[in-house]
Amino acid sequence: MTVHQTDLRPAGERPGDGPALAAGGRAAGLRVLGLAWRQTLRDLRSGELRLLVVAVMLAVTALSAVAFFADRLEAGLARDAAQLLGGDAVVASDQPAPTALHEEARRRGLLTARSASFPSMARAPDDRGGATRLASVKAVSDGYPLRGELRVAGPDGAPRAVQAPPSPGTVWVDAALLEALQLHLGDRLLLGDAALRIDAVILMEPDRGAGFMNFAPRVLLHEADLEATGLIQPASRVTYRLAVAAPEGAPRRAVAHYVRWAEASIEQEQWRGMRVESLESGRPEMRQTLDRAERFLNLVALLAALLAAVAVAIAARDFANRHLDDCAMLRVLGQPQSTIAWSYALEFSLVALAASGAGLLVGFAVHHVFVWLLAGLLEASLPPPGAWPAVFGLGVGLTLLAGFGLPPVLQLARVPPLRVIRRDLGPVRGSSAVALAAGLCGFVALLLATASDRTLGLIAVGGFAGALLAFALMGWLAVVVLRRAVPEAHAPRWLVLATRQVAARPAYAVLQVSALSVGLLALVLLVLLRTDLISSWRAATPPDAPNRFVINIQPEQGPAFRAHLQRASVLRYDWYPMIRGRLVEVNGRPVHLDDYTSDRARRLVDREFNLSHAAEPPAHNQVIAGRWQRGDPEGLSVEEGLAQTLGLRLGDRLAFDIAGTRVEGRIANLRKVDWASMRVNFFVMFQRDQMSELPTTYIAAFRAPATPGFDNALAREFPNITNVDVSASIAQVQRVLDQVVRAVEFLFGFTLAAGLVVLLAAVVATREQREREYAIMRAMGAGAGLLAKVQRAELLGVGALAGMLASLAALAVGWALANFVFEFAWSAPWGVPVVGALLGALLAWAAGWWGLRGVLRRPVVETLRRAAV
Repeated sequence: MTVHQTDLRPAGERPGDGPALAAGGRAAGLRVLGLAWRQTLRDLRSGELRLLVVAVMLAVTALSAVAFFADRLEAGLARDAAQLLGGDAVVASDQPAPTALHEEARRRGLLTARSASFPSMARAPDDRGGATRLASVKAVSDGYPLRGELRVAGPDGAPRAVQAPPSPGTVWVDAALLEALQLHLGDRLLLGDAALRIDAVILMEPDRGAGFMNFAPRVLLHEADLEATGLIQPASRVTYRLAVAAPEGAPRRAVAHYVRWAEASIEQEQWRGMRVESLESGRPEMRQTLDRAERFLNLVALLAALLAAVAVAIAARDFANRHLDDCAMLRVLGQPQSTIAWSYALEFSLVALAASGAGLLVGFAVHHVFVWLLAGLLEASLPPPGAWPAVFGLGVGLTLLAGFGLPPVLQLARVPPLRVIRRDLGPVRGSSAVALAAGLCGFVALLLATASDRTLGLIAVGGFAGALLAFALMGWLAVVVLRRAVPEAHAPRWLVLATRQVAARPAYAVLQVSALSVGLLALVLLVLLRTDLISSWRAATPPDAPNRFVINIQPEQGPAFRAHLQRASVLRYDWYPMIRGRLVEVNGRPVHLDDYTSDRARRLVDREFNLSHAAEPPAHNQVIAGRWQRGDPEGLSVEEGLAQTLGLRLGDRLAFDIAGTRVEGRIANLRKVDWASMRVNFFVMFQRDQMSELPTTYIAAFRAPATPGFDNALAREFPNITNVDVSASIAQVQRVLDQVVRAVEFLFGFTLAAGLVVLLAAVVATREQREREYAIMRAMGAGAGLLAKVQRAELLGVGALAGMLASLAALAVGWALANFVFEFAWSAPWGVPVVGALLGALLAWAAGWWGLRGVLRRPVVETLRRAAV
């Protein structure tokens, strides 16, 4: 007898095993690739991957479109920052900059340019009508502008770029001023005591900004003519700006060193009212408007991505259930688990790359629509996008399918053949749980990065996660209640069957309610945002908002001025006394700049406040803390934002220096003020009707009548007043709102599509189970009409429950977004849950009609034969 010895060493350690194993590994890899490729082609042809591809494409399209737009916008702002400021850095102050700042800039080899801006009344000569118009006067030095392009048009009308200010004795003006004063190029313009010739029309001014006074037409003159006008007096409010820039081709390090030196000098020398400006502080209106638009777009994109994740998870589980038979055959024929797992992983990777690539192409096209819709906010062409948005889009697509799509499919490769034949995926395996956890963490990280606003990201992602858990819990409770709520003896047969069918498969019922609720949550939330948040934004500056602000009205002119308004049929207007004072003490402690760290707080305590007094609180302000006590001689009402910035609380004592007079008071209440309302608002108000001992002027705000010559007549009767026309600014704000709303509504279409995909996926996920159940009931004698009623009742009931839950969650998430992200008053109607229930029932029925339309028509024998395979 021959005895064969067996080598018990592990495979790979026996002589000659290396090449064989390597060849076997290559062969196994080729088998996996071939199997994955065949599966992918077969599933694409059969439509098994349709929902997965659509969901991934929608998510990648929405997120990449916003990413492309934000990337180009940030690059454009970084490129144009110096042009928007008029230099590489700017020192702004309410007094001429100290000589030391000029000398230090020259010592470091930097270029400098000076400017002084202030409001003043511009007049036409008497022989040209004598009309008046408030203008924003700006006197500039040689070398202006250091950065950017100043464009003007001369008598020939041809635009030209200039790199020098107007010549002494001449001015350049906005076309609106020529129209208002009925003047032409070559005419004289009266500014204070000077008469200057109008030489050109300003077409573009790089560092104009959009402060309150900059909405008035611009008058640009050489600083050599400023003294002759006599406009700047000791009490005049003037903004002085010293711009510095590195010479062309020189490194910018000298500018950075100068900025640090200037900031340190301002701190050390205690130069009050002086600051170094950046893009954010120099052009806040551009930054804030674009930030708000970007937050809206990010919110809609986040909702689309969250919905896509839910749709992918549902569709992937349905995909796994549909492939049980295929896996049964592969396992029975001896296919290893690793081969099956790798084949599905490769299939989903190929699908993710293809769907993400298609989504990127669509997203790149869509972001051009954003650029077009927001064209009025973007003053120059944007640079091309970088590679990051494309990488980000691919990452979103791969994460979606790897984290939410692959885990249920990997279950197919990990269960015994007998369990597969029984059509049971079994409990979640370790590999699937790890893939799900890793994908979920990666996806949440991507969404938080996309939000670009931590509060927005946490509310959106956290709100949806919490809502999903609440939906699952409420769905389970509803199933428990259904088991006992419908009596079999008295209820209609179709209702009994519908409730028992839902109660018989609680896992499917909870899945359906949760998925439908999440889809409806996004839709209801967006509808509420569209109708309430954007409406609140529009209401802040309504079309009938005041478009005239008149200041410097003397107390003795008050009765005549108000009578003039009444004769002009101006019956609604704001009328308040205005007192200028500086905060000098808080609770007996002198105010110093060193006491505050934030730039805003330091600027506030370094300036004079516009104070007022009234017996009653302004109707357009809301008292949110404390109470307004009429006639309280010491009571102060403080704007809540000022209190937060300066750390003030109810009961604190404040002391103001008002024209050399010390006035004290105690904070009695806090007010919420909407500074964008185009109404008269104040930081601090005394709760008194009269304060005649203090120097006071009055301010009025009203909507001017359409009567021709109204402004000129007002200026002739009251020549000392300053009449500010903000019609252009209101129209500009409304245009901005319209553009942002159009962009949000355009992206809303993608989120709406994602929500509908979730609804369809939630209904279709139960199609196979329904087919078997209905086939058994039909075999037992149930008619098609009865089963149609059962299906309709189930869909309407589940949809109504999901709609009500989604509406309640939308109210909570919407309130959080309104208060902590967009800062609007939340006033959603409480009838939303009822409307949401009706909408949910209707959408669930429509999705069921579309996704389950062939269930009742399929022959019973065919359905039972497929179930028995």
